[in-house]
Amino acid sequence: MKTINVTDITLKKLSEDRAVSLLFREKSAIANCADSLGAGAVELPVIKNIREDTIIYKTIAQNVTNAVLTIPVGFDKETVVAAWECVKDAKKPRLQVELPVSTLQMEYTYHVNQAAIHEKIAELVKEAKSYCHDVEFSALDATRADIDFLVSAVKEAEGNGATMITICDDAGVSLPAEIGELVAKVMAAVRVPVYVQVSDRINMGVASAFAAIENGAEGVKCAIAGKDVLLVGEFSDAITACGTRIDAVIEVNTTKIHTGVEDTLSHISHQKYDGEDNVNDKKKILLDSDSTMAQVAQAAEILGYDLSDSDIGNVYKALMQVCEKKSGVGAKELEAVIAGYAMQAPSTYHFQTYTTTSSNVANSMSQVVLKCNDEEISGVSNGDGPIDSAFRAIEQCIGHHYELDDFQVQSVTEGKEALGSALVRLRNNGKLYSGNGTSTDIVAASIRAYINALNKIVFEEA
Repeated sequence: MKTINVTDITLKKLSEDRAVSLLFREKSAIANCADSLGAGAVELPVIKNIREDTIIYKTIAQNVTNAVLTIPVGFDKETVVAAWECVKDAKKPRLQVELPVSTLQMEYTYHVNQAAIHEKIAELVKEAKSYCHDVEFSALDATRADIDFLVSAVKEAEGNGATMITICDDAGVSLPAEIGELVAKVMAAVRVPVYVQVSDRINMGVASAFAAIENGAEGVKCAIAGKDVLLVGEFSDAITACGTRIDAVIEVNTTKIHTGVEDTLSHISHQKYDGEDNVNDKKKILLDSDSTMAQVAQAAEILGYDLSDSDIGNVYKALMQVCEKKSGVGAKELEAVIAGYAMQAPSTYHFQTYTTTSSNVANSMSQVVLKCNDEEISGVSNGDGPIDSAFRAIEQCIGHHYELDDFQVQSVTEGKEALGSALVRLRNNGKLYSGNGTSTDIVAASIRAYINALNKIVFEEA
């Protein structure tokens, strides 16, 4: 049986798909997971921030021990050097030249013609070959390319030293038979191994991969997670069930795919990746000690806060202290930090006392007493539970209603006398104001949180 090489492209796909970039430890965890699964190669995303990415990719290069580590070289000779610096210490480095071969991408995305692409293929492959013996040419959008130009492009790459060719279905609308026919034509033109990167946009990823293998493809690119991509778990299950029919096997650890993968993904943005459209923006937030102030500001903006530079600085300092004790901070923890450290306003309203009655057969009734400018003001209201009625009583005191955007309660300590923490977000004129409060009495904690947010509104309006 023919052994099909599986290349993991999870890092690259998530980098393209996500609005919020992966953290350092997330990238490292994904690369290590793919390596331990038995992937033949692990692909890194293209360099965006040369200083930051170089540090991250060099660390990954030292930790990936079995798989080939592949990195795109960019579009000019200078970026080839930067890419090589990232992977040169890897046990098995590979440089990847990615260029479009369809008229659509060449002219409308890259603004070049066929002749220019031919020259660029020769230039970049030759330059990459001068640093690394293993050079891949990826023909982007190959399924929409003119077949004669595609064949001439892969020949150009092979002639200048490419050691493998990848046919990419970026459009994702080709039928399996069309993928198979394309692979057969490329196989007839070159002597180096041919891989495929199929799409699962129309749920034909597995069928397309099988068609490619039947026509001679020696490798398939998959991802642990991602949008419109062939998932390694699905491909592995299909090979296990039907591999003998196409005389093919893979060497990935099929048992580990359904255990190690889930464990890895559970630490990325608090949930398994399931397509960006189905992921709430808040669940994309995961900050740690490696996060920058710009990332903290971006996360606060996603939550709806318009913080000043001084507030961002205060929140960042507090967040770094939290991260010394916790490996990561999500949306809820960030909101609590913002509530405690952003825009610390003087107290216009002070919480004095509250009284409430609660029953499962009647609405709750609460009385809240506040102090404002040495004057005590009192409000009484009913509501759906003691906290709702207490909030309504506060509105009676101040004579104004604010939209309650969010309300969260959690335990800070354990036991019967546990300290409870409440977070309240009020919206006023389109802006969010958060407040927090703590107490062994959760109703009192909630009232304190509401008053804390209220004081911020009053202070800013004044």
